[in-house]
Amino acid sequence: MEAVVKIRKPWLAMSSMLIGAFVGMLSETSLNIALPQLMQAFHVSAANVQLLVTGYMLVIGIILPFSSLLTKWFTTRQIVIFGLIDFMVGAAISALAPNFGILLTGRVIQGIGTGLILPLMFTVAMTIFPPQKLGAAMGVCALVIMLAPAIGPTLTGIILGKSSWNWVFWLFIPFLLVALILAIFGLKNVGQITKPHVDVLSVVESIVGFSAVVLGVSFASEWGWTSPTVLGLLVIGVLVLILYAVRQLHLPTPVLNLHVFHKSAFTLGALGVMIDFSIILSAMYLLPQYFQRGLSLPVALTGMIMLPGGIINAVVSAFAGRLYDKLGAKKPAVIGFLIAVVGIVMLILSSPHSSLGYIIAAHIVLMIGCPLAMSPAQTHALNALQGPESADGSTILNTMQQVVGAVVTALTTSFLSWGQSVQSGSTAVKFTNGVHYGLYFTLILAIIGVILAFNLRKKAE
Repeated sequence: MEAVVKIRKPWLAMSSMLIGAFVGMLSETSLNIALPQLMQAFHVSAANVQLLVTGYMLVIGIILPFSSLLTKWFTTRQIVIFGLIDFMVGAAISALAPNFGILLTGRVIQGIGTGLILPLMFTVAMTIFPPQKLGAAMGVCALVIMLAPAIGPTLTGIILGKSSWNWVFWLFIPFLLVALILAIFGLKNVGQITKPHVDVLSVVESIVGFSAVVLGVSFASEWGWTSPTVLGLLVIGVLVLILYAVRQLHLPTPVLNLHVFHKSAFTLGALGVMIDFSIILSAMYLLPQYFQRGLSLPVALTGMIMLPGGIINAVVSAFAGRLYDKLGAKKPAVIGFLIAVVGIVMLILSSPHSSLGYIIAAHIVLMIGCPLAMSPAQTHALNALQGPESADGSTILNTMQQVVGAVVTALTTSFLSWGQSVQSGSTAVKFTNGVHYGLYFTLILAIIGVILAFNLRKKAE
């Protein structure tokens, strides 16, 4: 069997997207360490500063469902070049931002670039590599995505230890310039331009529905869950998303093929992936702030503390997928979620006086459990689908991860604020209690993950 599209130098064609996706994931995970500095620099609350995280993920989640449609209207080269330039513009705007509103605008613009490039990386790899080389190609794509969260916090910590938060954004631009040059000279179109019908109503429903839900949850941590604005946004978001789902189920060519949820193996596997991703994101959001504001550690040291767990996450992720072939999905997922529970409980039992060794050990335990459950659950979900449904399932998983991640980050912020408000004492004691409240939420997610994992079949049928 041969590749669908023959490219003389496939790795050269992939290089711009690999770099772009790496920077995109680096940007998604590295900013958490800078949040305390950004709160001080712009005099904003935790509820507002977390919009830099949730807004970025929301935009990626909105763009992702349209990736397949865009490749039929524009060439691969056009999309990648636009995405890279877009990200550079967004990074420059953020780096130069005189106020929080401009900074947030820059982040949203960056999210558009990541949302365009991330799905294209996998689509192009599946198109230009023959089956006998596809495994290695997809492995490189996965490694790029795993490596960024592993080194992002450490890299950001070093930058903040030596310079200002602005340089976190300037850091992205040299990588993106290299990717842009590679895209201009090494990337050809690998798809067919057919310019199919665009269902405008689906586009509007998707943007309005997802945005309203994420914004409603985000504002709840500052305005309260009973706020008329929060309740209004949530009600509008849920209603619009219901209309969106019904429309997708009845369109001959839907933006998202929701029919795949009729297969229970996909649904259970997808839920497992979402819960696991939520655990990782909530912990990655809480821990860097806890190290700085609860344990009073310098920001450069915070990055170094995050490194062992990040490396373990990447290493475990690299071999966890193989466990599915030997053991199926159930055992690795159950064990993974149980290990995650142990790590979260260890973090909950920490205090402002806990040793660094204890905190690092707890983080490592958590980073063993999460990837151990992630890959088998994802494989279980996608193996339940065949043919074109596989691409639909992959798009749905990627979209759900970003949107659910944004919602979970906002919910975690609410628990963080709640825990601080009910505790008396020093700032460190209050913040530690807030982190514990956030981790209670993470623990509930992990327990739900254990229960769900027990319902996975050994193999998706």
